[in-house]
Amino acid sequence: MITAYAAKEPGGALEKHTIEVGELGDHEVEIDVEYCGICHSDISMIDNEWGFSQYPLVAGHEVVGRIVKTGSHVNSLQQGQLVGLGWHSDYCQTCYSCNTGDENLCAAATPTIMSHGGFANKVRANEKAVVALPDGMDAQSAGPLFCGGITVFNPLVQFDVKPTDKVAVIGIGGLGHLALQFLNAWGCDVTAFTSSESKAEEDKKLGAHHTLNSRDTSEIEAAANQFDFIISTVNVKLDWNLYLSTLKPKGRLHFVGATLEPLDLGAFGLIGGQKQVSGSPVGSPATIAQMLEFAVQHNIKPHIETFKMSDVNNALAHLKSGKARYRIVLEKD
Repeated sequence: MITAYAAKEPGGALEKHTIEVGELGDHEVEIDVEYCGICHSDISMIDNEWGFSQYPLVAGHEVVGRIVKTGSHVNSLQQGQLVGLGWHSDYCQTCYSCNTGDENLCAAATPTIMSHGGFANKVRANEKAVVALPDGMDAQSAGPLFCGGITVFNPLVQFDVKPTDKVAVIGIGGLGHLALQFLNAWGCDVTAFTSSESKAEEDKKLGAHHTLNSRDTSEIEAAANQFDFIISTVNVKLDWNLYLSTLKPKGRLHFVGATLEPLDLGAFGLIGGQKQVSGSPVGSPATIAQMLEFAVQHNIKPHIETFKMSDVNNALAHLKSGKARYRIVLEKD
């Protein structure tokens, strides 16, 4: 039996909830949850913003803990091992994406939230979706790397971002503050688009070499043709044509923030400079493992605030307030 905190209806407060889980699957592991980060995606699922939430819903997909049980056919992990679990808890393992190392693109992958997430004392997942923490990684702050971290690291690998590239980040929050750290360590010339002048110095401490005020149109216009790559982490509508104008020819505007409104982009802005627009989700288990090693090597850590698991509703309210700096982590009571 698993003890969890579940939303019983869209937007509802989380309540204590017990789950009968039955026998552990042959290829599953059971993780004793020590820490679980809170992501804005958890709020989206709790509130059914995306239209496919099922209740009761146990959110949480930035899990760090120790394996307490292993299925009879598990051979890649062992009891007592410190591990993490992100957005996916299982993959079909037979499709083209799974067979070519892109499990994160598997259309039949099981979201951790849809199979009882990490706002609980324990969580179960297929061994393929679980990644061991490397030696030297801080367990308390590692959880957000399994969603926020990999979301901004994955594009660096997928699109061959080079150390000589000039890269900008739109939105310096839970995702953006990690993007600045990764890009700086990657060797890029890094610019932060930020809506707050007061955060400019903080952005530079996180890894930005330059800052631009995203509320000053003239300042953005003056940055025309500067960037090889722009990562947008925001979930709101912006003047995307204006940002497109700051890309060099063949530059890429890349979305990892899930804005729900259609992108208003003029074709000529793309065609004239042979520019590209793209998006990506979290990464594969192999890319997650690569990211964790990179984070340890370069001392990259999410900046976190902690709450006890039993105080999850106050933690969610703090995230909704927009005052979190920058990620929230629930700790085992």
